[in-house]
Amino acid sequence: MIQNTTKNSPQAKHKEQRVGVFVDVQNMYYSAKNLYTAKVDFSRVLKEAVSGRRLIRAFAYVIKADVGAEKEFHEALSAQGFEVRIKELQVFYGGAKKGDWDVGLCMDAVRLMPKIDVMVLVSGDGDYADLIEYARSQGVRTEAMAFEKTASGKLIEMVDSFTNMGEEPRKFLIAQRGFAQRTPGADYQTPTIA
Repeated sequence: MIQNTTKNSPQAKHKEQRVGVFVDVQNMYYSAKNLYTAKVDFSRVLKEAVSGRRLIRAFAYVIKADVGAEKEFHEALSAQGFEVRIKELQVFYGGAKKGDWDVGLCMDAVRLMPKIDVMVLVSGDGDYADLIEYARSQGVRTEAMAFEKTASGKLIEMVDSFTNMGEEPRKFLIAQRGFAQRTPGADYQTPTIA
């Protein structure tokens, strides 16, 4: 089992490092929803990702689905310091839907690499393995943050440092009435959230 940020020594982080943060919002949303029936506190995620270093840019990638308080959520991300990238949900003939930012996130990261020392990927999606490999080949330190239970083992192994948000879920989740952490093997009833 991969430990929290102890995968590599904490001395690998220092305040002079220039950091770029790339958040796959959908990946984090569904991980938190499925594991904890809760929502991610993206302001805390950003603070942990930066860890007192020099933030160059922070991107949050979202899919516009025209549901609920979506506009307010996007505005909140922006107010927290993220550059919000919005893409429309694609609906295909027959009702199939698709919405992801994999290529867009990768392109932003590649364009920013000459200006950063550290790339922090907030996602457990194994599709980013090639991006991690490329960043390392360019001398950029790679860090990932995700819930280990829903993260790709390959991605975890490839990065220089992995923060398992599942070790301290309350640190990264928004407290909600009825919030309960799921315990594997225990009887669990989904709490009612209003």
